[in-house]
Parts: sequence; structure tokens; C-alpha cells
Amino acid sequence: MAKTDVVSTYKLPKPCIQGEFSLEHCLHQRRSVRDYRTAALTVGEVGQLLWAAQGITANGGLRTAPSAGALYPLDVYLVAGNVDGLPAGVYRYYSDQHELVLAKSGDLRQDLAEAALGQDCVRDSAVTIMFAAVYARATGKYGQRGLRYVHIEVGHAAQNVCLQATTLGLGAVTVGAFKDEDVKRLTEITEEHDAVYLIPVGRQ
Repeated sequence: MAKTDVVSTYKLPKPCIQGEFSLEHCLHQRRSVRDYRTAALTVGEVGQLLWAAQGITANGGLRTAPSAGALYPLDVYLVAGNVDGLPAGVYRYYSDQHELVLAKSGDLRQDLAEAALGQDCVRDSAVTIMFAAVYARATGKYGQRGLRYVHIEVGHAAQNVCLQATTLGLGAVTVGAFKDEDVKRLTEITEEHDAVYLIPVGRQ
């Protein structure tokens, strides 16, 4: 976690594991959505999205997305700008406790959009979920092949987020076009992390 003068922890509501929509319905309805209303998300919605990304689902730390060797090289960050009850800032999601820890204060959506080549969806979203990889967790066991496994895994996790957003009636889009070093500097993720995927989410 990046250094910050104030460390604030936000316990998230328990995730729902029995929804109203079938998987087939979600697959049929899922679309990339880039235009959002200015309405805020709830902390419960944010928690559900983060659980879908990397939540714990079984003893031993097994998660919602498969991971080669169960090494889990991905960490999830939330760039929050418009969430009821959650101050704007960059938060790291800790799946074992299902909680957020503040890494950097302030609404960074405009700056993040500029780092993402000026994409309005990043600026206008209520939040952006950012996947950051620690490649060494995978390459330490699998060598260069581990790089491929990380990229496969982030695809699994990102689809989980998109389908979860669909069940919540939210819009989401996956963004891979951004300046890596600018995003890393802006969000102040640790040196071992590399930003690999952004998913803006907002109300349609």
C-alpha cells in the first residue's frame, strides 16, 4: 500500500451470493457502457463488484476468479469519486477481510481519464476498478509463462465485474488503453505493482 498520512479502513457489507438473475440472462444483457449518469453508487454495490473481482469463496483463500497455481498475482484498487458514504480516493481492496483501505485521498477521476488517453468514461464514472499485477508472484513459479497466466487471469476477473455490474443494473466498460507509468504515479500503487486493466462503472 502507498504511504499516506491517514489510513482509513472501510468494512464492506457482506456480499450477496444468491441473485435475482440467471447467468444466461446476464450474458445476454452484458454490454460495454461508456455513458453514465451523475448518480452515486452505494457502498453495497461497490462491495459486490469488488467481491466479484477477487472475493473469497472457499477456505484456503480461493477466489471468484481462477488463478494459475492459486498464486493470485492480482490486487484490486478502487478509484472512488461518487460513492455514498465513501470519501473520494484510491483504495486497495483486501479480499480476506472484504474491506477497503485508503491509499490516497481525493477525486482523481479527471486525472485518471487524462492518463487513459482522455477517455470520458473514466472521468464520468462513479468509480473505476483497477487491476494491478505483481508479476513476480506468477513468474517465480512459471517463469516467463507466468506473464501469460496473469493476463489470462485478469480477463477472468474483469468478466466477473462486468457480469456483476449487469446484475446490479450498472454500466461498465473495460479499458486497456492508458499510460502505464502515469496511472501508476497517479494512483501511487506500490513499486511491485503494474496497472493492467481499468473498469469504469456508473449508473446508466
